[in-house]
Amino acid sequence: MTDAYITPETHALLGLPLTVWVLAALVAIFAGVSKGGFGSGAAFAGSSVLALVLPPGQALGIMLPLLMLIDLATLRPYWRQWSWPDVQLLVAGGLPGVGLGAALYRVADADALRLLIGAICLAFVAWQMWGRMRAARRRMPAWGGVIAGLVAGFTSFVSHAGGPPAAIYLLSRGLSKIEYQATTVLLFWMVNIAKAVPYGFLGIFTAQTLLIDVVLAPFAVLGAWLGVVAHRAVPERAFFALTYLLLTATGTKLIWDALA
Repeated sequence: MTDAYITPETHALLGLPLTVWVLAALVAIFAGVSKGGFGSGAAFAGSSVLALVLPPGQALGIMLPLLMLIDLATLRPYWRQWSWPDVQLLVAGGLPGVGLGAALYRVADADALRLLIGAICLAFVAWQMWGRMRAARRRMPAWGGVIAGLVAGFTSFVSHAGGPPAAIYLLSRGLSKIEYQATTVLLFWMVNIAKAVPYGFLGIFTAQTLLIDVVLAPFAVLGAWLGVVAHRAVPERAFFALTYLLLTATGTKLIWDALA
């Protein structure tokens, strides 16, 4: 888009450097691939990356409509292949978690949350690997799903980082890769819809963020399509190995961001 084709008012809304646009497009594609194919765990990184070049609140406002678009684009490929009992447990905790996030958004310490979630991610991976070495399945109880949902809803609201808490619960449930992926798609479709209204009331959405989303929407849809294709191409064993690797990378990144 060049200055010859936009009005001065539109230029004021879209007046971002080319480097920021390129970064934002790559972030949208990455979020689509993560949510469309690998359980949403790493999709939170999009907000963190955008927050390096934009105000954090603006980064959140840009990412949520893109995440909702990705949710919508990936519902059909995974329709009714989710684990409904696990969805119910996670949503039962997730919706109150969103409410808690809305209530505490202004005072929540984002770095403390990143540090806590990152530490939990790494501890969970270590716990699961230890269990595998001992040939013992580490399966979380049903109440763990409600707690994981509560944490996921809260962290999703304040930083779009709900994927790791949900992954911790779902990876312990022994689901197939398609059940795991479909469950995350349905869960965050519901959670992200619940977040949209309070985001509006809190002023996180602006005319600028929504207009930026219009430009970035095709990149998000492209990423979602690539994610679905990748999910179908990756064997189940490799899928879960990659999921654990992403969870480890996510936990490390969260801790790094918190300490930096």
